[in-house]
Amino acid sequence: MSVTQSCLDDDGYDLGNFMQRMTTVKVINGNDYYLVDDEGTTYYPGASQIPNYIPVDGKRVWADITLLADNYAGYDHAIRVNYLYDVLTKQVEKLTAENEAEYGDDGVYIYEMWVGANYLNVYFGYYPPAYKEALVSLVKNTTVENPDDGYIYLEYRYNNHGDVTSSIERYSRVSFNLGEYAPSVATSYKGLKIRINSAVNGERILTYNFKSDSEAKDK
Repeated sequence: MSVTQSCLDDDGYDLGNFMQRMTTVKVINGNDYYLVDDEGTTYYPGASQIPNYIPVDGKRVWADITLLADNYAGYDHAIRVNYLYDVLTKQVEKLTAENEAEYGDDGVYIYEMWVGANYLNVYFGYYPPAYKEALVSLVKNTTVENPDDGYIYLEYRYNNHGDVTSSIERYSRVSFNLGEYAPSVATSYKGLKIRINSAVNGERILTYNFKSDSEAKDK
């Protein structure tokens, strides 16, 4: 598929504008693909700044895009892909007394954390260890008893392996597939409560209600 200049003129989009979205790659055939964001909006790459991009079905990417046209060939939008940033994607893991040390509980710098579709997305800062790769995890902690209040309790864990020699903060994103704890699956629950150990504010519980999960309430 391709997008013609007349489509651009008709829709009136400015090619100098761009937007960013957390999206999932959907492979159509071979290297032909489209993107879908967590609200279900679909984007077909009619033009791309990365023409040799090899799509992987189901991969999470932070997409920098420019809108070209609406209602294009069955997709909500045709877009120009400016860049696709791969996002680390992980599952919820089970924390036990035997493996707790592996996950660590070092202070975290959270700049954004939100539920989108069936994922918990996190934009975070960190000071990378010099000798081992830092570990970020979302876990179900089986060593503690949580209140029976209709919420699913999970913990965001960070392990810097005791190496805090770096003085330069870096930034990254991670997307956790919530699996059995996702809003579309855990329909008998009110939402999620995520424990974090903030490097700034200490231990906090962030609450995400499934019916209005775009904002967290810090309790």
